[in-house]
Amino acid sequence: MRYAMIMAGGSGTRLWPMSTKDLPKQLIPFIGGDADRDGDDDPKRSLLQIAMDRLDGFLPAEQLFVCAGESTRAVMLDKLPKLAPERFIGEPMGRDTLNAVALTAAVLHHLDPDAVFAVFTADHIIEPVDEFQRIVERGFELAERDEPTLVTFGIAPTHAATGYGYLHLGRGLSNGAFVVTEFMEKPVHAVAARYYDAGPSKYLWNSGMFVWKASVVLDAVRKFAPENHAKIIEVASHWGTPAYGAKIAEVYTTLKKVSVDFAIMEPSSTDDAFTVAAVPMPLRWLDVGSWPSFCETLEPDAEGNVCSGVKSVLIDSTGTLTAGDDPGHVVATIGCEDLIVIHTKHATLVCPKDQAERIKELHKAVGERCGERYL
Repeated sequence: MRYAMIMAGGSGTRLWPMSTKDLPKQLIPFIGGDADRDGDDDPKRSLLQIAMDRLDGFLPAEQLFVCAGESTRAVMLDKLPKLAPERFIGEPMGRDTLNAVALTAAVLHHLDPDAVFAVFTADHIIEPVDEFQRIVERGFELAERDEPTLVTFGIAPTHAATGYGYLHLGRGLSNGAFVVTEFMEKPVHAVAARYYDAGPSKYLWNSGMFVWKASVVLDAVRKFAPENHAKIIEVASHWGTPAYGAKIAEVYTTLKKVSVDFAIMEPSSTDDAFTVAAVPMPLRWLDVGSWPSFCETLEPDAEGNVCSGVKSVLIDSTGTLTAGDDPGHVVATIGCEDLIVIHTKHATLVCPKDQAERIKELHKAVGERCGERYL
């Protein structure tokens, strides 16, 4: 049977101070509506809600799972009324994406030995949805072949990004897919520029979305991360029993922290035991992982300014983002250019857009100097 799992465990530190440990980025209702320059409290949705809605009509609700931190269980079940408690896979602490994927695969294989599942993340904007579903259908068809196949979805690069993995495309497969001859995780800029210049017929960004049989991905974990595999299988064997909570708490902290891309996709792409296949996804795809990328979800004014969640008065300012969690609050600027201004009840961030990658560094410094309550 087909399933889908949405990974929603990211900390979202690059979207601080809106994203916090109590309300991480995937749960913030800040997507949708027009630029909020008049302070109108337009209904907005969270990235997790959008990810779930994107699967409406594609899979029944009982075949949709979410994997996230156990500490967010209550709030996520509250925000997602269609998600039953038994379909929430809680992690006692974050151990990167390999373990989230492997745990889900082991749980699904425990429930259904023939399980085939897609992996999505809770920080993407993808449009149009109907075309997205058609492309994912093609991915399922590839993963369901007899040949052990790990399917990823590729995005045509728009610039020489160093924050994404790259897929080197080889021979064509059915359904418009390609064999991935090499999977490169986050190259340095000079290499990324070479991939970008080669064009999308040769290189695509890895979108972080996958489809595979649970048994096949577990085989890959067994081969390339055997210690993680043994421990994850031990945990999943207790799924649905009173002993499960204690077992995952005992085992999870001992797991090697590693990404699924580095742990199994890179080695699988050059191993004859597996086929790594890329399905191009020529859609509007936006990874909302930073304030500059959040700007792209909003409609700019004539000066390129965007606003969300606050009233704003901007004089002689261009390319500036003003956002917050209080629609009655006013953010006012004079003579600002390419600035990020985020106001919340606990903290205010002011940052040039070209320094946005340093917010993660700032987040750490705030915790050290001011205390965890501000994170």
